[in-house]
This record gives sequence, C-alpha cells and structure tokens, in this order.
Amino acid sequence: MTVLLTGDWTQFGKDDYFRRFEVYTMGWPTEINLDTLSLTSSNFGGPLAVVRDRNKVIKIQGVGKPVISIYSSSGSFISSIIWNSGKIVKLGWSSLCDLLCILEDGHVHIYDMFSNFQHRVSMGQEAQDTKVLDAKIFSTASGTGVAVLTTTHRIFLVNSVREAKVRRLPEVPGVHNAPTAWTVVCEDRHCRVLFARERDLYSLNEAETHPQPLTIELGDEVCTIVEMAVSSNYERLAIFTDRGKLWIGTSDVKKCTRLYDTRSVGLPLQLVWCGVDAVVINWGLHLELVGPIEESLHYNYDENVFCVQEVDCIRVVSSQSMDIIQKVPEVVRNIFGINSTAAGSYLLEASKQYQKKNHRANEYLHLVKPKLFLAVRQCIEAAGHEFKAETQKMLMKAAQFGKTYLDDCSPENYVTMIRVLRCLNAVRHPNVGMPITYNQLQILTLQGLMELQMIRRNHFLALDLATFLKMPDSSKIRLHWACYKVEHSKLNDEFVAKEIAEKIGSSRDVSYIKIAKKAADCGRNDLAIKLIEYEPRANLQVPLLLRLGEDQTALIKAIESGNTDLVYAVLLHMKENMPLGKFQMEIRNFPLAQALYLKYCRLHNKDMLKDVYIQEDDHKSQAECHIRESFDPKNSGTREASLVAAEENYKRAKLDLNAMLCEEHLRLSRYQRNLEDKFKRDFFGKSLHDTLKLLLTMQEVKLADKLRHEYKVPDRRYWWLRVKVLGELSAWSELEKLSKSKKSPIGYEPFVEVCWKHGNRYEAQKYLPKVKDDVKIEYLTKLGMYDEAAQMAFEQKDLEGLKYVESKCDPSFAEKVASLIRQLSK
Repeated sequence: MTVLLTGDWTQFGKDDYFRRFEVYTMGWPTEINLDTLSLTSSNFGGPLAVVRDRNKVIKIQGVGKPVISIYSSSGSFISSIIWNSGKIVKLGWSSLCDLLCILEDGHVHIYDMFSNFQHRVSMGQEAQDTKVLDAKIFSTASGTGVAVLTTTHRIFLVNSVREAKVRRLPEVPGVHNAPTAWTVVCEDRHCRVLFARERDLYSLNEAETHPQPLTIELGDEVCTIVEMAVSSNYERLAIFTDRGKLWIGTSDVKKCTRLYDTRSVGLPLQLVWCGVDAVVINWGLHLELVGPIEESLHYNYDENVFCVQEVDCIRVVSSQSMDIIQKVPEVVRNIFGINSTAAGSYLLEASKQYQKKNHRANEYLHLVKPKLFLAVRQCIEAAGHEFKAETQKMLMKAAQFGKTYLDDCSPENYVTMIRVLRCLNAVRHPNVGMPITYNQLQILTLQGLMELQMIRRNHFLALDLATFLKMPDSSKIRLHWACYKVEHSKLNDEFVAKEIAEKIGSSRDVSYIKIAKKAADCGRNDLAIKLIEYEPRANLQVPLLLRLGEDQTALIKAIESGNTDLVYAVLLHMKENMPLGKFQMEIRNFPLAQALYLKYCRLHNKDMLKDVYIQEDDHKSQAECHIRESFDPKNSGTREASLVAAEENYKRAKLDLNAMLCEEHLRLSRYQRNLEDKFKRDFFGKSLHDTLKLLLTMQEVKLADKLRHEYKVPDRRYWWLRVKVLGELSAWSELEKLSKSKKSPIGYEPFVEVCWKHGNRYEAQKYLPKVKDDVKIEYLTKLGMYDEAAQMAFEQKDLEGLKYVESKCDPSFAEKVASLIRQLSK
C-alpha cells in the first residue's frame, strides 16, 4: 500500500520529494487545443479562460470574432463572451474570480465568471493615447492590481481594480528600446516593477523619480533577460536569459541562491514558481523543476501543457487532464516515506494491523506509545494534505485508533479535520471543479472558501458546508442566493417572492430590504414590492417604497408602525413629489397623517397651513390662522386685514361670538391708531387693559372712561386699574378723591395695599377705617401698627389673629403679644 501511495513521488535532493498526481480528466470539448489557444486561470483552483491566440495562424470558420470561453478547473463549461470591444492585450483573473480583459486602448473590462459585464477601469489618459503593449496582473493586500506597458515604454500601475488610482512609474533610459522582460513585486502595501532591457535590470518605484539600476551576475558577459517570475509571496525571483541560464535568488536581487544552466538555446513557454520550493520551466512537452539551491527533475507530457502558479504547487493543464505538482508535505513524507521511523508512520501501521486483527498491532503501538500524541497529530495533519478519500480515511482511522489510548486527548482537532476534509472533497468534486489544497485553504480560510462558492453560484453547497462547519454567517449565503435569484430568475414575480420567503423565512439575519433593492435595481419593481411585504421593520420598508413610487403604501406602513418621524418623512416626500392639490387630497384619507402634517405646517409653514384649511373649507381654523397672524409683531402693518379676514371666516363658520370679538378688536386697533396719531405714543397692538392703563398713566382719564364705557369694562376691573396707576404715579390726592367719589366696588383694601407697596404708610392709614373688620388685623400688622392690631385681636378674642401678629411683629413687642395670648388662653 505504501508503495502505491509513494508511486508518484520523485526524489528531489537528499530528503525532499515532489509528487505529481492527476486531479481531473478534463471535461471540455475535444477540439480544445492548447497549441492554438491562450489560457489563463484564477488562483485557488479557480476557473480557466481560453481564447484563440491571435499570434498563431490557424484556419477558422465564421466571422472570426474572438470568443472567450470560461471553464471550471475540471473542464466544465461555465460561460462565454463573443468579443467585440477592441484588441485584448492580456487576460487574467482577480482574487474574486472576475475576468480582467486589458485592452490596447488602456481600459480594463471586468466580467464575472458568468460573462456578465461588471465595470470598466481606465489606466489613464496617457495610456489611452499611446496604446498598451503588454500588461501584468498581480495580487496585492488591497485586492488585484494591474500594470500596463505602453508603446512609449512607460509603465502605469493600479494597486486595486476596485479603487483604481493610476500611478505613473519612472521612465527607464533608452526610451526607444522595449523591455525584454518585466514583472511586478509587491512588498507590504507598495508595488515596484523589475524592468529588464537586455542585460540591464532596473527597479521602478512610484516613490522615486528615477529608476534604480540593479547589479546582477547572470553568468554571461553578453546575454539578454527574456523571462522573469516572482514567487506568490513575492520573496523569491527567477530570471531566465537567452543563453539558457536560470538565476534564482531573492526578489531584491541582493542574494543569488543558484545559477542554473539549462543547456537549452530555446525560449521556454512559461517560467513559474512551484510554491517557494522550485522554479518550473515549461518547455511545452516537458516541465523542468529547478530547486533554489540544488537538484532538478523533469516531468514529460505527450502534448503541450499550461502551468498555473499557486501558493504551494502548480496546476498543469493539458487538453486531456489537470495535474497537480507539489513538494510532498513534510508530515506526509514522514508517514509514508520508505523505512520511516516517524511516530505517525508507526501509528498508521498499528492501525492497519489492528484492522487485520494481527497481533503485530500491539508491537507497533508499543513503539509509538511514548509519542502517541504526536503520532495522532501527524496522522490528522497528513490527512488534510491528501486528495484521495481512501487515503484520508486510512489516516483518520489511524488517528482515531491512537486517540483511544490517550486519556487527555481533545477531540477538537480530529473533529475539525473531519469537517474540513468533507468540505475539501465537496469543492474538489468535478461538478464543482475547485482543486484547492489544504495549504491554500489555510490562506484562503473557510469563510473565503464560502465566499468563492457564492461567487460561483454554488449557494446550496455553500449553505450545506456552512451549516456543517457551524459557521455563523450562513445568512450571508442566503442573501447572496436571493439576490442572484432576483437578478436571473425568469419566473413570475409571485413565485420568486414566495420561493425566497420559504427559503429565508422570518430570519432577522437576512434583510428582505436588501433583496428588494436588488430587485428594484434590476427593474423588477413588482417583485421588490412583494419582497418588502416580508420585511417586518417599517423603518426599512418605507424608504424603498417611496423610491418605488408606492407613496400611499409607504404612508400606510408608516402610520401602522406608530413612528411619527417615519410618517413625517413620507409626508415630506409626497409633498415634494406631488402637485399640492393631489397631495392634500391623498392625506385626507389618513386622519393621523393629516393631523401631523397640520402640526408640521403650524410650526414651519403657515401659508401651507392656510392652504390646507381652504382646501378643507375649515373656516374656523382659517380664522384662527388669521388671528395668529394679526398678533405676530412682524405683521403689524397687516393686522387689521388679518382681523377682517378672521371675522369673515368666523361668520362663515357661524361662530357669531368669535366674529363679534374680532370686530371689537378691530375697532380697538383703529382707535389705537388714532391715539398714536394724537399722542405720538405706542398704542397699537396693546390689549384693552394695557391701552386703558397707558391712558390713565398719561392722566387722560376722560378718554379712558370713554374707552371703558365703549367696551363695557367692569367697574371692579376699572377701579383696580385706576388705583394701581395712581399708586404708581404717587398721585395720593387723586387717589383720595377717587375713594370719596363713590363707594368703591373693590373695597378699600386695594387702596391700603397700593399705598403700603409704594412706601406711603401715612396715606395707607387714611383708608384703614374703611377696611373690612375680618382683614383689618392683617393690614394693621402690615403697616407696623402692632399695638392696635394686638388690641383689636384681644378685644375680638381672636387667638389666631394674636398669633399672626406675634409672627410678624418686632421681638421687642412679641412678649406683650405672648402675654395677651396667655390671658386669652385661660
């Protein structure tokens, strides 16, 4: 069995091995011929794009327009593009499986893997004007970058095609000579270009104004660099010359680890890295693997092949099959290596013997027992690196067998690997066609793998895997599926909405609004409206309903939610987008909405408020609007007109009392105008009370009396006002005359009060005899006449009155009052 497992291994140096194994028999059409086609592939086992190589003359049928065909890694057809957008200089893939078509006119057209156009990126005006000669596509920390070489031998670069900011790199001397080779190296967040012209090598960096020449020993005095390749981690560099020499070293060219002579005068089809472990020279019918320090080996093929560089291996695509060539992982080598004494190897053998019920299982177990924990871990890890399910099962059974002899062995690693293997086997299946390795999965992560499945539209596979792996973001997969369904389903809207609702249910993790927005973006408004009905949150429903022109439905949803802010938002939107008359007629059917709109108008737009009342024939409210206007200081010039309008509206509303009040106020306003003209004082806008007060203050008693009789001001109110004004004027003689003119309708307490308030106790005492007996003690006390107040209270046997005097009097008099209280209390 071990011999079969290592049958595809080839020794590479003293301890290392490389292995080549077939992953798929290609399922694409038999007419696919890599000799006449240009092929490019996405990383992480991504799809392949093939197009006829225009540099090769072949016999074709039809109009001869290029057709870009996209296949999975197993050769299953995905989509195609009939190209009619200009000359393609370079095809490549982004990290999200978008096909990048770099054109001669300096534009990058971006398609998804299903041939749907996404967007277009420009490499700058200069690149458009001078035309693109060559291009490179590379991975960066921010996504996928593009660099183009123009016919003037200038290089322009963007770090991400999603946020295209074009950077112009320094110009290399000798502008009339094209580079013989060039490549892009990314370090941290900065990219630089290695630019070779014959034997000379330069580093071009956007941060520098001039190219930096690099010194490199290529083994020949006269030679030309014809090919360069950078490893996936951008740490290692391979350079091939026209003399057949291969230079291998660090990407900064400061260290050379090997200078290898291929003894070939021809040029290779490709120069790629197999992880960081070897450089692969594709000669067409055979591949030459060259180690960075020593050793090399060859793999032969019956036809020309194409190599895809991955982070830990290469994929070799031919018209018949797809192979993987990789360095045998150390843990796999330790377990399956001939005469291996690794703990995992002993545990695997013990497990085999145990299944055969052979007593030798105990002997192997005894050998491995001191390192049993390590052996279990090795078997689990090795299973991850295997593609064949039988080998995976064999290793996992060995790990399970070893675990039974460990007391404190956590099952977490074992269970996790079981899940990961099922996931890997599912995506590697030819129907999916994603031959990803365990090392690649470690870099991509399970979440990244799920995202790639969504991009490939393998939604149900992604959902099953996410559920099996207990990943928290399965809602993201459902959302992506629903958006895809909305965009591409040809079924009727009712059926699509129902199907989406059945799959998603009432999960709050998936927003129906996002799906509905996608439907709206695709022009399927009816479907969007149906999907909105499944969204339970009104604050999400309403904005999209408004966008779709469903104003009335949005208003109903807002009212049902009880959120007044939401109702206001709908009302303002409707007002801005409807004729005013139609808007007012619409909201009449919704009392709450109309009430809120009126409140809004009351605060922000009084003219609009009047328009609504006019529309509704609400004369009472119209009158109230006019009255509010009349009292606004800004409208003093139109106050009478507002009062006239208010009076007329009250009459129409049959509110005669209100109309009469308006008429009286109008008469007062006109009278105030006359007073202003006569006395040059501010009367206009004052109330009747304030007008009377001002006249009395001006000692225009006759005018005040006339106004008082005209408006039937009650005697009590008028006397109060006169007493108060005379006190303010300190007109004590006039106050006395008033008190004697006739019996006061307000009593004489106000006379005492106003005199006391203005500090005239003498005048106040004049009115004390006329003060009512029940309050006379209080006023005597207030005027400081404590003795008289106490004596009156004592004579009246008013204990409460005495206590009141005691609380208000001076301390010197308090003892006398206390004595009277004691006498009265006996």
